[in-house]
Amino acid sequence: MRKRIGILTSGGDCQGLNAAIRGVCKAGQESYGMSFLGFRNGFRGLVEDNTMELESGMLSGILTHGGTILGTSRDKPHRMPSKNGTRDMTSEAVKTFRKHRLEALVCIGGGGTQKNALVLKNAGLNVITLPKTIDNDLAMTDASFGFDTALGIATEAIDRLHSTAMSHDRIIVVELMGHRAGWLALGAGLAGGADVILIPEIPYRIEKTAAAILARKKAGKHFSIVAVAEGAMSKQQEKLVSRLVSAKGKASSKEEKNRARAELDRFHFEHLSHTLELTRNLEKLTGVESRLTILGHLQRGGTPSAYDRILATRLGSACTEFLDRKRYGIMVASKGEKAEAVPLEEVAGKKNLVPPDHPWVKSAREIGTSLGD
Repeated sequence: MRKRIGILTSGGDCQGLNAAIRGVCKAGQESYGMSFLGFRNGFRGLVEDNTMELESGMLSGILTHGGTILGTSRDKPHRMPSKNGTRDMTSEAVKTFRKHRLEALVCIGGGGTQKNALVLKNAGLNVITLPKTIDNDLAMTDASFGFDTALGIATEAIDRLHSTAMSHDRIIVVELMGHRAGWLALGAGLAGGADVILIPEIPYRIEKTAAAILARKKAGKHFSIVAVAEGAMSKQQEKLVSRLVSAKGKASSKEEKNRARAELDRFHFEHLSHTLELTRNLEKLTGVESRLTILGHLQRGGTPSAYDRILATRLGSACTEFLDRKRYGIMVASKGEKAEAVPLEEVAGKKNLVPPDHPWVKSAREIGTSLGD
């Protein structure tokens, strides 16, 4: 009897999702005689039984396409939004899985997807995940597809901004994605020749950042490029967040925890505009006209790079080997040129952050790039 496999994409979209879907389905169909059922719009499709058959004709021509033919969402099966508030719909997800007599479910996504998949595993489902994220912040894998393409897009944007910065003797602040991990800003800043790089892992001082720009001006360089991760924080902001997180951890009552969580949520909401404030402060401190460019979802779109296509295909085909061997409850991780099975418990809730002694950080410092500290 042919194995029936479910597959979904969840979380933010990125380049390489279609390549991964294709890799899993084509390898499963060609080499193992499997059939595949896609769930639309992430875990919501699983809960609501919104499906599409992934036959060979559906896979033709999608390798080079960005986005995902299955659609995606950030919905969680155990905290699903509804008319009456948030509900635990895990039982509905299990019911859909059983209804279609699935052998296993392949979940393609980032950090949130790994946690959601673990919830389903603990509910008794056979689950395997694939690592995707433009932030490169998934633990236990050397690489996640989507990152290489986003890095190229961000680098090209910085390249283009150089000419306008030079023409007008301006500071150009470029905001890149990366809420907690600074890989994208660090990599694009290094590749694009940014003069200042600010990332979440290294809290900055605005005075140090301005001093680095003034030093360039004194040396006859009248423009500067500042690459900033969206989650970058000043020293003062980092201390505030640490205090709020500590208060949340020490809260003894539900009321205190809710209050601490609300304060954290308020900080993160207000922090959304921090690069605008940073740009204004740099202009004030340096006297150099400053402009802000936010790349936003441009980094998620478009054709995946050759590297991301190969990585997604490689991990997708490896996934079918684990499916055939009934290795469930794992993420298919990239380790060198190999694909390895990593238990979801070792991945869910963990982050791959930029170490302060990482070679990229060391190189940036040695060539005179300011990290704001």
